Amino acid sequence: MIDVKQLTKRYGGTTAVDRLSFQVRPGSVTGFLGPNGAGKSTTMRAVLGLDTPTSGQALVNGRRYADLAHPMRQVGALLDANAAHPGRTALMHLRCLARTHRIGRARVADVLDQVGLASAAHQRVGRLSLGMRQRLGIAVALLGDPGVLLFDEPVNGLDPDGVRWIRQLMRALAAEGRTVLVSSHLMSEMELTADRLVIIGRGRLIADTTVSELTDRYRQGVLVRSPRATELAAVLTAHGGQVTPEAPGEVSVTGLDAARIGDLAAASGIAVHGITTRTASLEEAYLRLTADAVEYQAKPEPVGGR
Repeated sequence: MIDVKQLTKRYGGTTAVDRLSFQVRPGSVTGFLGPNGAGKSTTMRAVLGLDTPTSGQALVNGRRYADLAHPMRQVGALLDANAAHPGRTALMHLRCLARTHRIGRARVADVLDQVGLASAAHQRVGRLSLGMRQRLGIAVALLGDPGVLLFDEPVNGLDPDGVRWIRQLMRALAAEGRTVLVSSHLMSEMELTADRLVIIGRGRLIADTTVSELTDRYRQGVLVRSPRATELAAVLTAHGGQVTPEAPGEVSVTGLDAARIGDLAAASGIAVHGITTRTASLEEAYLRLTADAVEYQAKPEPVGGR
């Protein structure tokens, strides 16, 4: 488990992380979200012992990373796809890391095959594409067969097949009972991959929730199609619904759920051809939730350009 307790990190007069607390538990993929400058990378670096907290703690399985006897066997991480010497081959990079933890060559071959780099094992890192370097970084994270994994923007540079592969990999790792924390700005991927979300802004916790709970919070009502939409609107309004006409034969309703709308329509003898509950996408919910926490925001370009 990852346990962040009242974590604060300051750089001079700048507070990157401010009294942040959350837990990442095994058995699920936890998305770590926030605007640029929110403190996500700083938090992950603190978990991995790369940044020393100003105060508070960032623990793995109840211990600081620096106190783990064999850290690569307990924690795997991909923070920077370029964190490998460009002159080494992919194979030699993994073998050098493996020797630090007495990991055998067979395991190196296994992870190269697992991430799809077996055929590129003897290529120098500097000649690999960004997507291939991402795969190499994931191989490093998996090398010690750890129970805790952290990934920072793991789909950068991957083609659609690679994106689907890393999505399936993270879900499979969580299904094995591992703890998986993944930071990403791609809301569409998080919606497909994550079970839980930890959302921060300006270094502070904004939400610790599930994907469904967050999108339900910003539910956008119910779309109803009926050949007698005007009559139905009057019935629903009389029972506390807020009704907005949309396309011909369609109304949008808030204040009543789909089951109640169906019951009222049936009781009034009004045919209904479709009822669709509208929920916000994760992207819409995230943008609304973090609107006040965006530190670097561009001004919209005037219509028509200059």
